[in-house]
Amino acid sequence: MDGRIGARIQHFRHGLLTQQELADRSGVSVSLIRKLEQGLKHTTTITNLHSIARALDVDIVALLAKPTTMPSADPNSGIVAIRDALTAVDDLLDDVTEHDDPADLAEAHRVVQYAWGSYWAGRLDLLTSLLPTGLAQLRATARSAPERHRAQAYELLADLYCVTRCTVTRLGQPDLAWLAIRNALDSVKRGSDELLHAMIRSSVAHQLLTQGRYDEAHRVALRAAEDIEPPSNVSLPHLSAYGHLLLMAASAAARDQQAGQAVDLLAASMESAKRIGGDRNDYETSFGLSQATMQAIDVHVVSENYEKALAAADRLPRDTRLPVVLRARGLYDQAFAHVQLGHDERALDSVLAAEAMAPDMMRYHALPRQIVDDLRERGRVRSSRLTKLARRLAVHDRSALYGD
Repeated sequence: MDGRIGARIQHFRHGLLTQQELADRSGVSVSLIRKLEQGLKHTTTITNLHSIARALDVDIVALLAKPTTMPSADPNSGIVAIRDALTAVDDLLDDVTEHDDPADLAEAHRVVQYAWGSYWAGRLDLLTSLLPTGLAQLRATARSAPERHRAQAYELLADLYCVTRCTVTRLGQPDLAWLAIRNALDSVKRGSDELLHAMIRSSVAHQLLTQGRYDEAHRVALRAAEDIEPPSNVSLPHLSAYGHLLLMAASAAARDQQAGQAVDLLAASMESAKRIGGDRNDYETSFGLSQATMQAIDVHVVSENYEKALAAADRLPRDTRLPVVLRARGLYDQAFAHVQLGHDERALDSVLAAEAMAPDMMRYHALPRQIVDDLRERGRVRSSRLTKLARRLAVHDRSALYGD
């Protein structure tokens, strides 16, 4: 199948819906659908794509053609191995410790930290090998831990489920991501860390957001924020968790076309960031002035306020300590805004900067391919930089990337 978004939309609606009927069902203009299908436009907002996918009754992954497998010579790694780990029944057979030795808490903590470090560095290939055995080991650890350590063991297991959720989401596996986050919720409820519980609910909201369930994502994040609303005298990790939840609610509200509420939530989150003063990373979640500004870029892009998005990008602190995955994702947003405003050279600069920052991540993200495809079709940028980037992303040869 042709890898263009428009070709995929045409494929899924063929014989079922006319372009006008799809427009009516999705709430997206028929003009945009025509341009996508005719190859006159290669990108659109994620909100529009979710609306089209829902109207076609397909997952958005089917439109984006994100990679869904990671072939490996090791039978104990890859998507199938992760699926087996997430759907294990060893606890029903009372042999959860037979195949994997429990770790002590220090070792379990190292496993979780190493997994998060790999994720934030964009090492998804490494994670597909690490996660299946890591999940089995930490399940065994939680079940065998003495009573005084059991809550902490289940919190570590919940944290590893969260890494798994993030990883399989990047690999275009939404059903596995949902399994992972529900497992994380079940595990964290057996712990005692209120803030970790709140942050896992934030991951639930993010997963709902990726499915286009914006209203539910908004409400889940807002409810979690209300549950931990901090008093005037509160720890910095508490303030960071609260501010992050407000950002998640703002992102969902923007995608739900509640621009006014999104702006209000951004402002409230920025107040928390100002109280913190810098950037923090608590519960493997970045928050502070940098992240609040980065989320403002996202909200403005989703709301199609592209000039405001780029103005927010100019306010991003130069000394930001955000993980490379987040900085690269922000550059994709900036590139998308530049494309919409006709700044093709600057869009290319942003994509190349993101590639230099996190080259492995780009292989599993659909947006840079869409942007490069758009730049090539428009023909305003004629340089070896674009040609070589297109070759690296296999945009020049869709059959090699997507298959027939």
